[in-house]
Amino acid sequence: MEVLLISTYELGHQPFGLASPAAWLAAAGASVRCLDLAVQPFDAAAAARAGLVAIYLPMHTATRMAADVIAQVRAANPRAQIACYGLYAPLNEPLLRELGAAAILGGEFEAGLVALYKRVAEADGGPKANGEMGGAPVPRSSSVARPLSITQPEPRISLAKQAFLTPDRRGLPGLGEYAFVELGGGARRTAGYTEASRGCKHLCRHCPIVPVYGGRFRVVDREVVLADIRQQVAAGAQHITFGDPDFLNGPRHAIELAEALHAEFPALTYDATIKVEHLLRHADLLPALRDTGCLFITSAVESADDAILARFDKHHTRADFARAAGLLRAAGLALNPTFVTFTPWTTRRGYMDLLELIAELDLIEHVAPIQYAIRLLIPAESRLLELAEVRALVRPFDQAALAYPWAHPDARMDQLYREVLRAVTVQRESRHDSFAEVWRLAAGALGAPAVGSVRREQGRRIDRTPIPHMSEPWYC
Repeated sequence: MEVLLISTYELGHQPFGLASPAAWLAAAGASVRCLDLAVQPFDAAAAARAGLVAIYLPMHTATRMAADVIAQVRAANPRAQIACYGLYAPLNEPLLRELGAAAILGGEFEAGLVALYKRVAEADGGPKANGEMGGAPVPRSSSVARPLSITQPEPRISLAKQAFLTPDRRGLPGLGEYAFVELGGGARRTAGYTEASRGCKHLCRHCPIVPVYGGRFRVVDREVVLADIRQQVAAGAQHITFGDPDFLNGPRHAIELAEALHAEFPALTYDATIKVEHLLRHADLLPALRDTGCLFITSAVESADDAILARFDKHHTRADFARAAGLLRAAGLALNPTFVTFTPWTTRRGYMDLLELIAELDLIEHVAPIQYAIRLLIPAESRLLELAEVRALVRPFDQAALAYPWAHPDARMDQLYREVLRAVTVQRESRHDSFAEVWRLAAGALGAPAVGSVRREQGRRIDRTPIPHMSEPWYC
């Protein structure tokens, strides 16, 4: 039986979430086709041949795109069984089932996809699998899919420890189709992507990982990660993004992996995501990251307001952010901070304060302009709903938006958000130019005179040295 794996969007990366299950399904006997709609058109013929179509939903944007994709699959093949898997699948199960998904798989989804494949293959007239659903097979010419069991036997969320297989990337578009590392001056590096761990040991209230993993994380075997990187280097990768929610959730695993990687590929660079809390706790590991080829570190700073950070349960403060920025600079590592700049608690003065801090820390070149316009997203099952003030603030869950809507108590902040969002979507000469426009808007919202330059306002020299970063910046 043919299986079609579809990714709608994954931040410009060649999807690990297709390559990994492709290896598992092929090992189980499936004929697997991968389709990445971020760089490929929808393939109606492939959908028409598939007995099972599984759609990967690792993030909010990808999930919002799923409705149209499911409709396209249904039009091409009314009898295909549809599954949705990945971080956002269980969070949005009611909508996805309403759209026609027969199975929802979150957490460690590979084994569940294999079990589902065997169940669908048996129902479709294939060989009977031990312990799977029995019953008379449906002829392959049937125009209507045989329904799977009403109660899905595969766990909706699995946190079982898996023996990972080396991802199968042969059916994916080449790395040249994806985001790359910009080094400045027109220089760039072809980028690959892999994951050394999943989940996270932390419980940040606004994070969508928490409702699924609940403070647990799972390590991918080092040899599997290295084998995955080898095949990407052979395909032209000069840089690897480690997509772990936090590379230092398992510091020994991360450092041993980085050292092995550097020993085998001394010219290969990489980037990783690490919490401010971990940057401080494991400051002694920063030189090892630098020496093994780490170019930059993404860190979810979120805010410069300690009260907002406490609501998010981030376990760091404004002062910790400043300290981490200094430690990274001293170690020769670039910081790529991300923010939730618009929250129900952000004030006009607080927003300006964040801009002032970014300038003070010489981080203007480090911040992707879209980060100035990130608005708090409250998805289904968010831990933020534990807070009475949040429950009082939000409106009923919006199925189309896949979030709980909220409006700022100060309408001027929502207006500033709209103005900043328009400003950062305009292509400008440099990040400094984007920052200057955001600064002008924030100053105007405060009723302060617009400044001609950040340098004059701060009374100090602002560093304009290009910082390595991905050509497609992080956002939710």
